[in-house]
Amino acid sequence: MSKRYAAWKADFRAKKATADRKAAKRTARGPEHMGPPNGFALLPWLLMGMGAFSNLLQGTTPNPWVGGIGIVTFNSLYIYVVFRAFDRRAREAPRTRWALVALGVVTCALALTYGGSWLLFFMLLGLATGSIMRGRHLGPVVLGLSALAGLIAGLRDGWGAINVAYGTFISAMVTAAILALSETVKELRETREELARTAVERERLRFSRDLHDLLGHTLSVIVVKSEAARRLAPRDMDAALEQVSDIESVGRQALTEIREAVTGYREGSLATELDQARSVLSAAGIEPVVRQSGPPLTAQSEALLGWVVRESVTNAVRHSGASRCEIAVEGSTERVRLKITDNGRGTPSDQQPGGRTGTGLKGLTERLAAAGGSLEAGPAVRGGFLVTAELPVTETTESGEQAPLM
Repeated sequence: MSKRYAAWKADFRAKKATADRKAAKRTARGPEHMGPPNGFALLPWLLMGMGAFSNLLQGTTPNPWVGGIGIVTFNSLYIYVVFRAFDRRAREAPRTRWALVALGVVTCALALTYGGSWLLFFMLLGLATGSIMRGRHLGPVVLGLSALAGLIAGLRDGWGAINVAYGTFISAMVTAAILALSETVKELRETREELARTAVERERLRFSRDLHDLLGHTLSVIVVKSEAARRLAPRDMDAALEQVSDIESVGRQALTEIREAVTGYREGSLATELDQARSVLSAAGIEPVVRQSGPPLTAQSEALLGWVVRESVTNAVRHSGASRCEIAVEGSTERVRLKITDNGRGTPSDQQPGGRTGTGLKGLTERLAAAGGSLEAGPAVRGGFLVTAELPVTETTESGEQAPLM
């Protein structure tokens, strides 16, 4: 029984895979997946020359060998030209233009020699010309070709020259318009795909920045508070337990922030980051000095400055060896400035052990630049390290919502 069930299951999977492949092929044939036209689309129009070929077979054409060689030459040049028309490099090559000129010479020679149904070759010449010519030269060339076709047809067919000239003009202009439109659609499709790839890359970059800022800061806080708890445990168990409680709170908060960052709805609070900075600096044995002045900030500005505070404090705790860290937020009606200064070694705060440069300050610089602000980091004049971030004050819309900075 189990063998029968296994065989039935394998057969069912094979049939399902076959059905999926057929469905994929049907989907690939849809308009969205159709490729641009090619030279085969212009080959059926060669049937317009069947009248001249019929005259050759019936023996009503004088000098049939000349006519036969003319038809073979015309068809060969026509096929060569139209198949090169769908590749821009081949279309603009000098040999293609010379082949088109040769096609015109053969057409004029056959029309002057035989007339009648042989005049229809001018319309095929118009198709070939419309498939090759682009831009500002198209109009003058097509008008000149139509006038030439009308003149030769007038000599051979009288008033029928109007139809020949009109047919030549229409065939050239319609072909050029359709092929130009198909090329535009192709370019738009490629642009859309490129924009989609760019959007994915930007989202990946944003997500990597968020995770770096969140995890880097949170893990640094946990490490600092764990060291503080280890130092306090032998002499003050209550203080050590308080640090352990803070570690638990930081872990829970980090878990919440990561979940919010994954869904894209995380908004930082500058006040929360400043309070946490005080706690982290104190636990690391660094004296925190925090000053804030100016009007209230928008949520977007607070979020960006909160990232700067988080990254700078984390770097100060990990790399500076400082005993004092000052954080100053100064706002006005036009701009807000954040300055974070420590009295440590004054080395780049994003320089990691082993000479590897971190991505924190670099990512923050890009974020603030995208919001119209700036970030500068480097050794301070009086020693230590200085991080300065500036942002323009965001205007609010009539509905009371802030205008987006990014």
